[in-house]
Amino acid sequence: MGLAEKGLSFIDYLTARAGYRNEWIVVREADTSSDYGVLPYERSIRDHISYGVLNLDKPPGPTSHEIVAWVKRMFSVRRAGHGGTLEPSLGVGRPQGDRCPASWLREQY
Repeated sequence: MGLAEKGLSFIDYLTARAGYRNEWIVVREADTSSDYGVLPYERSIRDHISYGVLNLDKPPGPTSHEIVAWVKRMFSVRRAGHGGTLEPSLGVGRPQGDRCPASWLREQY
């Protein structure tokens, strides 16, 4: 099975798992090279650690800066950061660091 077939079978797998029932629209087909990138299920643990995303629920107490420093030390990586507030959650379901008005939460698109 070539790289293109592996990629398409992975997309089919994700489509089935997500329950997507519409037909895909292919604008242009092109060959690809295995010299660039790796299919997600063929990545090594080292690649997942180096290039992945860690979803972390920060406990109360340590600062966001401390948590990032711990993650960098634990995984032996030089670069790490956070993409938003890491404040502990309140019992009502909104994080303490969430400053958006409650009216925003009712908006639906």
